[in-house]
Amino acid sequence: MIRRALRTAICAAVCAAAIATGAAWAQAPQSLICDDVEQGYIVKQTRLQARDLDFFLFEAAGKGCDTLVRRFLDLGASPQARDRVGNTALLLAAKAGKKEIVQTLMEMGARHDHKNLAGETALLLAAVANRRGVVKLLVDAGADPNAGDKRAVTPLMAAAFNGNGAICAILLKAGAVPAPIDATGKTAAIYAAGRGFSKVVALLLDAGADVNQRAGNNLTALMWAAGHSNDVPEPEALATLDLLLENGAELDLADNRGRTALMTAAVQGHPGIVSRLLAAGADAAARDNNGKTARDLAADERTRDAVGGS
Repeated sequence: MIRRALRTAICAAVCAAAIATGAAWAQAPQSLICDDVEQGYIVKQTRLQARDLDFFLFEAAGKGCDTLVRRFLDLGASPQARDRVGNTALLLAAKAGKKEIVQTLMEMGARHDHKNLAGETALLLAAVANRRGVVKLLVDAGADPNAGDKRAVTPLMAAAFNGNGAICAILLKAGAVPAPIDATGKTAAIYAAGRGFSKVVALLLDAGADVNQRAGNNLTALMWAAGHSNDVPEPEALATLDLLLENGAELDLADNRGRTALMTAAVQGHPGIVSRLLAAGADAAARDNNGKTARDLAADERTRDAVGGS
């Protein structure tokens, strides 16, 4: 028992030290980060293999070391080289938001349309990571705003999921289409609606998104808004719901289970949404494929009271 306790204490101390060291390094000045990359190169340069230069290029690109990126390229590192998951230095720099390095790599012939093994482009990685400047640079260079990964996730979907209206606006201006559905059965509007991002939903509707588009399991944006994530503040959820209704969302459409937006709100325990839908004219008497009404499906007494009836 004593030995086990001692091992546990030592492990905890070592883990705490490692976490503290990692946190300190993450906050280190850029010059120190790049010095570390350069020192790694200096130590290894006498026994450097041609492929090693590419790995130093990957590291320098991902860490924002512009001078080293140029140096490694001059020494023969390839802007087309790929790491074990198919990322080029351009993809790594785009994900990290290193705009100047992205520009340098493209000038040296790096392809902005290259996809890694997951099917991700530099533009998609930049959108996922909220790298607005890189997104703008890439679309201005001709990157396809509709290029999805192997799960059909597009840059617009990623930006909508993040609630990043600025990136959504850039992508829409560049020709991004709101209609595509990814492998999980969601559209950009559905991602935004389910997370209560009403301003992003408004952008997508203005760009031509169909407010009543059926996606996976015949769900609509209204249904997703009604069953919004539990971490969405109710005012934002209600604002999204109101926006969809103002733009012609049909109240009583049903998904493949026969459930309407009202039923979805009831199941998720959102009494405020239930009340708003009823005020808009939702049918409380509608039944799903199992013959249950919104009241039958209500998650708790408060939601059941919001539905009303008996």
